[in-house]
Amino acid sequence: MNDDAQILIARLLAQQTLLRKDKLVTRALSDEHFRTEIDSRLAACGMKLVDNVYADHVTLALVREVEPKVFGARETWQNNNFGLARDGVAMLVVLWALIILPKRERQAAHQSAKDDQNDMFGTEKPLPSAEDTSIGVSYRALLADFGDKLGKKTRMDMNLGQLARFGFIERRGDVIAEGPLLDLLMDTDVLKERIVNGALHDILREERAQAVLLELKPNTVPTPLRPAPPAAVITPVATSSDTE
Repeated sequence: MNDDAQILIARLLAQQTLLRKDKLVTRALSDEHFRTEIDSRLAACGMKLVDNVYADHVTLALVREVEPKVFGARETWQNNNFGLARDGVAMLVVLWALIILPKRERQAAHQSAKDDQNDMFGTEKPLPSAEDTSIGVSYRALLADFGDKLGKKTRMDMNLGQLARFGFIERRGDVIAEGPLLDLLMDTDVLKERIVNGALHDILREERAQAVLLELKPNTVPTPLRPAPPAAVITPVATSSDTE
């Protein structure tokens, strides 16, 4: 007899992410007994299933209790197991702030990327998917705004290439779009407060003002991209709380 819990965990380990609409993933999110079995097996290995209603995918991550044993095993604390340098982690946080925070605001308002911002009945609609609400950022704008802080063009291009390979972002010409992991592996509750009221506050405010102008011109709004495939996490690629 096939063991569905075993198969789902094995697929997540092998493929890193699965769509929420995958048959076994849907079952894990809706069947309490099946989810309990999965959680029990993962917990025995120091892992957990990571999902949130704002993301189109799910993945695996380390539980908080084992992070010190994993990321603190060397002389210095590892803030990720992707091999990202400090400027790569910084870029990841910046892209999360520029892409995910506005997307979640649209989802909370039940608006897709193409909806009228003054739609009075938006909250009566079902929660839109990430695919329908995520809008990418311009590479040229990112370079202009953050190039000096993130290592200039050469380092930015290298780090963007790494983030794309790891599944955090997708590149479509000049547009940097949400990848399967971008809305799964950051601690939103912690980061949102620090970012919105912290160092990126003025930049985010300017970005949002520009986004409003873009949304007034339908032909200039980047088409929402279909992703190919959070407190610090992911397996077989995990981040730590230092990314916050």
